[in-house]
Amino acid sequence: MPIRSLHRSAVETRLRELLERLRAESRRLRADRLLQEGPQYHRELPKLRGWPGRKRRRPGHNLVRRLRKRKESVLRFVHDLQVPFTNNQADRDLRMMKLRMKISGGLRSQQGAKDFATLRSVLSTAQKQGLIHIAALMQGPDSLLAQLEP
Repeated sequence: MPIRSLHRSAVETRLRELLERLRAESRRLRADRLLQEGPQYHRELPKLRGWPGRKRRRPGHNLVRRLRKRKESVLRFVHDLQVPFTNNQADRDLRMMKLRMKISGGLRSQQGAKDFATLRSVLSTAQKQGLIHIAALMQGPDSLLAQLEP
């Protein structure tokens, strides 16, 4: 490859990184602004009537308070692109177990449940690593573990 194309490729990569950082910072600033405006908005709303004691708050106000308290964790996906935006993958991983329980009415023994969970875990990990299910099941545990990424 000519030097110019290498240089151009490096410049394009650097520009993409800078653009992504700028977008992330913009999203963070917008989230900060919204989290600052949220409590003020709810303070201006009419008070909720309730029992004496702890002050009642609207669900939106409670949400803003929780988001402010856990801002770093909630917005981690903005800074770390390895973190998924949703937890759908975790839900998908549990879906097969729940489906099995619904269809058969549960698992017959504790050991059967452990075995099924182990197999589902191996298959799910193999799929995430791009391995074929049948090939993963036919390998021994040691060779499979050596093939999977940490």
